[in-house]
Amino acid sequence: MGLIIFMILLIVVLMVLASCVRIVPQAQALVVERLGAYMGTWSVGVHVMMPFIDRVAKRVILKEQVVDFAPQPVITKDNVTMRIDTVVFFQITDPKLFAYGVENPIMAIENLTATTLRNIIGDLELDQTLTSRETINTKMRASLDVATDPWGIKVNRVELKNIIPPAAIQDAMEKQMKAERERREAILRAEGEKKSTILVAEGKKESAILDAEADKQAAILHAEAEKEKRIREAEGEAEAILKVQKANADGLRFLKEAGADEAVLRLKSLEAFATIADGKATKIIIPSEIQNMAGLVKSVVEVAKED
Repeated sequence: MGLIIFMILLIVVLMVLASCVRIVPQAQALVVERLGAYMGTWSVGVHVMMPFIDRVAKRVILKEQVVDFAPQPVITKDNVTMRIDTVVFFQITDPKLFAYGVENPIMAIENLTATTLRNIIGDLELDQTLTSRETINTKMRASLDVATDPWGIKVNRVELKNIIPPAAIQDAMEKQMKAERERREAILRAEGEKKSTILVAEGKKESAILDAEADKQAAILHAEAEKEKRIREAEGEAEAILKVQKANADGLRFLKEAGADEAVLRLKSLEAFATIADGKATKIIIPSEIQNMAGLVKSVVEVAKED
């Protein structure tokens, strides 16, 4: 009987000693109290506490946590009531403050998030609220981080998950979006027609320019041909005149070398005069020397008759 009692006592002692040994895993901390007063915070590792005197007041998770709060009704600056739900990412940085700072930290964060969101949205109009998510997130994170610091909590990020306006506002927004899409469609169609008209006009312009260039080149070529023709004709006439003058000069040189007398020279002058008056002159001035040649001509005629 005594042995049984001893074994029972031994088992009880071992169980008490085992309960006094605590192993703290990674990313967790234990807040320990001794006789109801805060004794310390145990981090990762093996710890031994006094039986019946020490106790674990709170087990704290040090990893970043996420809490999704239900949609909260808020009123914008232009008196539009909408519902917004938020997601808060937070991390416990001081287990002692988290254990003793506030009774229910999650509820406190939820209420603080709701009041902060109402204050921020109250300064914005509906359109600003729908387009300023990043600004709202930044302001809320800053406000919550300052408010939760005495609780040993650091708010890392706040996101607006859904913004739910009233049904009438949603219907009006859908109509506005539809009108906007129709307007953009009309603008795109008008732009397309405008570009098409411009392209057609530019094509006609290019065609007219090319036709004008072709006419210009044809006129230039025609003028060049006419110019070349006139130049060749002028050169031919100049060459003919040059040859005639050369022939006359050769004839005069021949007469001079042959020793022709004055009568022959006068006869040649008479031939030249006849050539000049070849039906083209309307008025002929006869030099006085030609009159003196009348007798010479008569003599030549008589000689020709005798022959």
